[in-house]
Amino acid sequence: METLTFSNTTFEKLPVTIFDSPEEGCKHVARVIADIILNKQENGEMAVLGLATGSSPIGVYKELVRLHLEENLSFRNVITFNLDEYYPMQPDALQSYVYFMQEHFFRHVDILPENIHIPDGALAIEKVAEYCAAYERQIEEAGGIDVQLLGIGRTGHIGFNEPGSGLASHTRLVKLESLTIADAAKDFIKEEFVPLRALTMGIGTIMKARQIFLLAWGEGKARIVRHMVEGKITEKVPASFLQQHSHVSVVLDQWAATELARIKTPWLVGLCEWDQNLIRRAVIWLSLQANKPLLKLTDEDYRTWGLTDLLVQEGSAYRLNIQVHTSIQNTITGWPGGKPGAEDQHRPERANPFPKTSLVFSPHPDDDVISMGGTLLRLVDQGHDVHVAYQTSGNIAVFDDDAQRFADFALGLSQKLGFARDEFRKIHTAVETFLQQKKLGAEDTEVVQSIKGLIRQGEAMAACRFCGVKKENVHFMNMPFYETGQVKKKPLSEADVQVVVELLTRIKPQQIFAAGDLRDPHGTHRVCLNAILEAIDRLKQESWMQDCYVWLYRGAWQEWDIEDIEMAVPISPEELLRKRKAIFKHQSQKDSPVFPGNDKREFWQRAEERNRATARIYDKLGLTEYEAIEAFKRYTF
Repeated sequence: METLTFSNTTFEKLPVTIFDSPEEGCKHVARVIADIILNKQENGEMAVLGLATGSSPIGVYKELVRLHLEENLSFRNVITFNLDEYYPMQPDALQSYVYFMQEHFFRHVDILPENIHIPDGALAIEKVAEYCAAYERQIEEAGGIDVQLLGIGRTGHIGFNEPGSGLASHTRLVKLESLTIADAAKDFIKEEFVPLRALTMGIGTIMKARQIFLLAWGEGKARIVRHMVEGKITEKVPASFLQQHSHVSVVLDQWAATELARIKTPWLVGLCEWDQNLIRRAVIWLSLQANKPLLKLTDEDYRTWGLTDLLVQEGSAYRLNIQVHTSIQNTITGWPGGKPGAEDQHRPERANPFPKTSLVFSPHPDDDVISMGGTLLRLVDQGHDVHVAYQTSGNIAVFDDDAQRFADFALGLSQKLGFARDEFRKIHTAVETFLQQKKLGAEDTEVVQSIKGLIRQGEAMAACRFCGVKKENVHFMNMPFYETGQVKKKPLSEADVQVVVELLTRIKPQQIFAAGDLRDPHGTHRVCLNAILEAIDRLKQESWMQDCYVWLYRGAWQEWDIEDIEMAVPISPEELLRKRKAIFKHQSQKDSPVFPGNDKREFWQRAEERNRATARIYDKLGLTEYEAIEAFKRYTF
């Protein structure tokens, strides 16, 4: 179900449509585009589309392809102009937007090749200015753009119009901001391989489109979406210029909308329907805004910070403070598997059965110790039968040099022990030759994938030994969707779900821990979680499943909001150090991992800071002060 709320508050300066999922939002936009194409066909006219690349519009292209294949939507009357392209960039490179558009859209539909226009990243530099002027003329000669698709970068860029781009800017060569380069690194393996410049339509070019859809998915876009929608028009956030366009639709999923005032602080926008979750969120917000512990908040604080309506409903600050303080205090437990013999009415976990069979799902071979290493250690120390299931091999996140090093080691060891054989030497030579000639982003061979997977598997086993997990309780699932040898993965399939179903049926856990990054619309964590949730849905009628609690943890970059936390496990300084040592076992990911994300710190540093930050918030709210806290939210089925 979608929520349609247009700019009817003093906060929102652009029309915003919020959908439950990116898939729903993409289908909506694709349907509008399809209607435009069909209307143009009826009138014998060409439909001119401005197209974007990146993860945001992929779902739109997928739905348009479906409409072509299943509902006979033709694109023979369509002319397209793409927003941008890296410079320099050969059109046949895997990272080029020519390749992207062919892969996701053009080669699946009947669009005429001569009607496709994508900026040429292979031009000689002296020809760029003339080419850009010609690109502008081609758009005008086609009659202008009917509908323009946009994503938004974390710098606020649309196209590659970085901060500083003006309203009058046109198609041109631009330099990329460091944040944009960091975000692009996932496609280029390392930041140093990302082009420093790009060709892009200008803000002025974009603003000439008759209709604009800006798409944003996931919590990572929430902050910049708020600046675009609620902030002032400024060159510091180029997307904010869209506030001056007469026909713009900002299309978000629920997570990209989390920073909007109507979602984050609805009590500041208007009257609220207060439930327990919203009350808890509002009072926590008030405590942090007023810089007071929960139990010290007064009626005057509620009135000063815009929560008078909550006071009217609940009666007094005293009652609200105790209610919220108690609810948060009840989340804290040093017994994540349940405390045997204890009264458990207000504890997050049941006392019985004890010990429990606990199954920790880890999307990659290190998410378990990075995200919940302290809790994992605590479960083992307290006598539970702990299993760890690594859902993917993680082979794509191993540097080629490490694969070569381990291949050399294997050859050297076999020779040292007298086991070297011609076949093995041939394999070693093939690996060496492939890695020397490998193109940027190319698919690894099956042997190279196996070497990289074994590197990660060995590290995961070492971490489990350190944590005390029994060897027979470590499971390598190697879900098929991941095994492509490239950054791009396959869609979740029945085979993936069956792997999870079979493991759950065999172990019959009383506790499941899973990476709950529902807010990440495209990542491996999301796909892995979808497989788990589908498996749980199929098995939920089983008697053992009905007595199973499912706890969701988050990744290395973010933690649950305090109001969402249902189990908070305190971590002592000694346990935090043990957790760090467990993370260190993943040597291929240490110092500088292949995919560091937007944070250049090592994973152990991010994890510790996140855990300490959670503890600091609990302390500010007036709860017991701890060194660190790992947090979980319960999933009910």
